[in-house]
Amino acid sequence: MTENTEETVKDSEVTEEASEETTEQEAAAGEDKDEKKSIFGKKKSKLEEKIAELEDARMRQLAEFENFRKRSEKEKSQMFEVGAKSVVEKILPVIDNFERGLASMPEEEKGTPFADGVELVYKQMLGALDEIGVKPIEAVGQEFDPNFHNAVMTVESEELESGTVAEELQKGYMYQDSVVRHSMVKVVS
Repeated sequence: MTENTEETVKDSEVTEEASEETTEQEAAAGEDKDEKKSIFGKKKSKLEEKIAELEDARMRQLAEFENFRKRSEKEKSQMFEVGAKSVVEKILPVIDNFERGLASMPEEEKGTPFADGVELVYKQMLGALDEIGVKPIEAVGQEFDPNFHNAVMTVESEELESGTVAEELQKGYMYQDSVVRHSMVKVVS
């Protein structure tokens, strides 16, 4: 039995040595795996950094494009407004002439087809201007405001307070929120 025991001890020593070798190999393999993971982890983080960098650049370009689009739309609307104001300024003298012509028409001619036609064209032009946002500035009886009125004369009046518009010499107009032409007025002193 001693031989048998010696063989068993030798077998167990061999098994222990084999298991130690296996454990060492597994540990080495585990280290290799850890190294691969860490290497792969480093590559992944570099890739993630590159992706984040590219995503940031894309977002910045999108923001720049959106700002450019808004700026272009704003400039386009401003150019349209300037162009519209220019056209309105050229039409206003025609409106003034219609008003003077209708005001100077003798009573016996009022009601004739010609007078009615002139009045209809005048009203049509005022309607068209109103549709695009051109409005007359209220002046008579209002407090003088240099933003809307251009005082060319002063008058004395017992009925109106000082600084009030007494008479409108030429009608002023606004296009949307800006003055196209100031009202030419007489102001009570």
